[in-house]
Amino acid sequence: MSKFLVNTEYIGRFCIKNELACYDPYDIWMTGMGIQVKSLYNKNKYLGLLPAAVLTLFDHFINNGARFFYKKREYPTARAMAALTLLNLYKREKKEEWLQGAKLHLDWLIENTCKGYAGLGWGLGFKWAAGEGLDYNENTPFSTHTPYALEAIHTYVQLTKDTSYIQHIKSIFDFYENDIKVLYEDDTEMATSYGPSKDRLVTNAVSYTMYAYAIFLGYLPDKDDAIKEKIGKLYNFIQNRQRNDGSWLYSPEDEDSFIDCFHSCFVLKNIHKTHQIIPLKDADKTINMGYDYLKFNFYESKDGLFKRFSLSNKPSIIKYDLYDNAEFLHLAVLLKDLDFAQKLTTTIDAKFRKGDAIYSVIDMFNFRKNKNTLRWAKMPYLYAMSEFYLFNR
Repeated sequence: MSKFLVNTEYIGRFCIKNELACYDPYDIWMTGMGIQVKSLYNKNKYLGLLPAAVLTLFDHFINNGARFFYKKREYPTARAMAALTLLNLYKREKKEEWLQGAKLHLDWLIENTCKGYAGLGWGLGFKWAAGEGLDYNENTPFSTHTPYALEAIHTYVQLTKDTSYIQHIKSIFDFYENDIKVLYEDDTEMATSYGPSKDRLVTNAVSYTMYAYAIFLGYLPDKDDAIKEKIGKLYNFIQNRQRNDGSWLYSPEDEDSFIDCFHSCFVLKNIHKTHQIIPLKDADKTINMGYDYLKFNFYESKDGLFKRFSLSNKPSIIKYDLYDNAEFLHLAVLLKDLDFAQKLTTTIDAKFRKGDAIYSVIDMFNFRKNKNTLRWAKMPYLYAMSEFYLFNR
């Protein structure tokens, strides 16, 4: 593979800021009207389709640049990925500013955890009408978001040997043990909740919980055997729900579920990262099947980008999303498919970036929209690029 130059100063200056408040592609659905319309759509797609379409078109074509009625917010995953990105830069360059920038984000996360739970946990930071009868408030921590902060704290501890942060890892363990619920368990399998209630069974949420427990290994040695048993059961559930073609449904028990790119990447990344810590049975076969499915079913060779869905349950005006492409790039780097990663990086840079701005979507009319929205998906892209940088030694 030829050397691919990564502009670390470009990456670093977006991540090292004291504040990361930004607009978000989900802004319209955070407004009072947006929450009502989303709830209506979740209850009855036929009644909710027209108002949802009106808000979508307003947000996308009229208000995308001006952002009237929206406000900039801080997002925990953006902070955590900024920390992880800076720690990757530090691994390579040993610049103290990268390390201190990461520490700033970690301290922000610890200060801005969700309140009222058994341990540290983080969520979206805004109200989310997720499904019929399932409305999460802004203080709800999730099994899917918390591992980013956990991984960042863990990486910081490993790099600096600063044992004062281990207490926070143990606190996150308490969150998973006491607030995340077991939705299904038998002698060989286990599935856990998305949030701190018996809410819904989502494949990538189970994979995130599995990876979180893998990180906990070694920090609570008296619990290692129980943790390993949990990891095995969670993995068995994920592996047994993989379809013959290598894919996973977003929600394996939902007849109206979907298969999209970035959630599928989450599952594969979490299996791979867990497998690096504790060996998982037939993990390479499981990962290779999933990876091949993504390349064959999502990659549009004419444009050099990954599309959103291979199985969709709703219409969309989005042609390509940076989130899908950033997550596949990250996965390709982890699996050392570096020639393809370099090719994809070049295409992403050409099609989603304009000057210093990075856009999160390309619509069906080939317009770039959602400028510099960090949570979705500028920060996942910068994080993936920092991982790529580590391999280009």
